Amino acid sequence: MSSDPEGAYRSYLNSIKEDLMTGVSHMIPFVTIGGIFLALGYASATALGDVTNVFEATGTLGWFFAQVGSLGLTIMVPILGAYISYAIADRPGLAPGFVLSYLIQQGNVLQEAGKIIGVQGGAAGAGYLGALVAGLITGYVARWFKQRNVPGFVEPMMPVLIIPVATTFVLLPVMLFVVGVPVSIANAALTEWLRGMQGGQALLVGAILGAMMAFDMGGPVNKVAYVFATGLISEQIYGPMAAVMIAGMTPPLGMALSNLIAPEKYEASMYENAKSAIPLGFSFITEGAIPYGAADPARVIPGIVAGSAVAGATAMGLGVTMPAPHGGIFVVLLSNKPGTFLACIVLGTVVTAAIEHVIKPNYDERVGNA
Repeated sequence: MSSDPEGAYRSYLNSIKEDLMTGVSHMIPFVTIGGIFLALGYASATALGDVTNVFEATGTLGWFFAQVGSLGLTIMVPILGAYISYAIADRPGLAPGFVLSYLIQQGNVLQEAGKIIGVQGGAAGAGYLGALVAGLITGYVARWFKQRNVPGFVEPMMPVLIIPVATTFVLLPVMLFVVGVPVSIANAALTEWLRGMQGGQALLVGAILGAMMAFDMGGPVNKVAYVFATGLISEQIYGPMAAVMIAGMTPPLGMALSNLIAPEKYEASMYENAKSAIPLGFSFITEGAIPYGAADPARVIPGIVAGSAVAGATAMGLGVTMPAPHGGIFVVLLSNKPGTFLACIVLGTVVTAAIEHVIKPNYDERVGNA
């Protein structure tokens, strides 16, 4: 038994975070393909005047782009569950993680499961939230089977036959009735609320997501906001992704601007960090602000959180969207309002720099008073 239960618990939470991020990192290319090709499909349909709904323009360039995009966004969710399971159980967890995560995206299946337990709903599928849960459960069950002692002649069949089939068989009722139906109902309610957000609601969600993106500059809180927004792309809800991307770009850009216009407030060596923070910020790499946060967290974190919250809230309030999950300034043309997208980045950058200018004393004074 561990003599340090707190340390063991922290290690366990860190392990779960790493498993989740494995799933997310494998999912992102699928989201990228899906989001960008779907955006290209709509752009092509608009430019060529095919139809209002690109999916009705059968055989056109936009229609083919949209098919690729739709497929990428469909596959991304089970890929998330599959690779979370893979991170936990290795190869034996991959197939059951994919199949069970894909199963609970089928609205007609979940509706029938709901009828059996007397619950109405499920048509929306369980979404990425269901895939997260499915991946974790499948991974742990597959790992349990993997750790069983079996006769030597059975062992070669374990990773490719016995574990995947047994895991899927055991978890089928769990995924349908315990995970699939309840999570799909919750997912439908969340999606409907997000689609209907207006005014103060949109501002609040944008501010919260923006603040989360800046708070730990690429850490767990940042990743929670990012995964939330990325998952919504599969539901064709692109507003939160725009807020998250803009808010994630703001911290390094804001700190770089502050450093460049008021170098006396920073250690001399930080001037070089400012130069590298600019391309990192434009590339949507929030970690570019970490050197500033590590050097003076008490003053830097409030400034970057405020700047990102303002940027995120403004983007959501003005209805800015972004169908791509990454790319920063390089995917700005995919936004429905590219100019507003850029303006929100500028706003958040200026707010961050202004706050830092006010709250940070000159570096020599701060060191002298330390």
